[in-house]
Amino acid sequence: MLALIAGTGFYDWEALQNQQEKHVQTPFGEATLFVGEVATPNGPKPLVFLPRHARSHSIPPHLINYRANIWALHSLGVQKIVAVNAVGSLLREVPPGSIVLVDDFLDFTYGREQTFFEGGEAGVRHTDMTDCYAKDWQRQIKAAAERAGVPLVEDGVYVCVQGPRFESRAEIRAFARLGGTVSGMTGVPEVTLANELGLQYGSLAMVTNFACGLAEKVTHEEVTELMSANAERLAKILLQLVYAYQEC
Repeated sequence: MLALIAGTGFYDWEALQNQQEKHVQTPFGEATLFVGEVATPNGPKPLVFLPRHARSHSIPPHLINYRANIWALHSLGVQKIVAVNAVGSLLREVPPGSIVLVDDFLDFTYGREQTFFEGGEAGVRHTDMTDCYAKDWQRQIKAAAERAGVPLVEDGVYVCVQGPRFESRAEIRAFARLGGTVSGMTGVPEVTLANELGLQYGSLAMVTNFACGLAEKVTHEEVTELMSANAERLAKILLQLVYAYQEC
């Protein structure tokens, strides 16, 4: 099964029909998600929709229960995840409105639960992150964007910060020098936890603004408005992904 994890400004998807809200109990707490189906030329296909911040945007990025979310998706039989993230651009050549296909990350979060394997009965595991954004899944996402006629910025490096505050000018300069493309607050540990459970994870990062120092001011309202304005382009890619998706 395919899952869509959505972030700021993307709290519902009208293409998802016959939705059922589910509260999934996990060893790490409860996860709330929506199970439905998307109409395709080959008949309806199931999809799980998970709004990270809840549909009321009531959960800040540093308090999202990432472990419960990913565990719940795995328990429902999800095999592949496409994540949508609202991000700020670190580079002038990646302006607001761009959609970035993420290929790697830099993690500057702290205090978040980062693993399912904490010793004891769970054991200890050191999971490889060389291809944490699954290459084959990335190719499928890229092909879906091409069919939808939506250009992508490829090979993006996602810098994950703690939030909920935005970054300082000095931080943004440093992240750009380290090779970052965009910055956001939710990509990690979501991607690493998915890899720990063997789920294929891909990320489409919607650039909603230039980051601090590249723009005069960044506001939450600006991010939400541009994310909503570009939802149609994202939806075209997502539909093409669902149309082509085959169960493993």
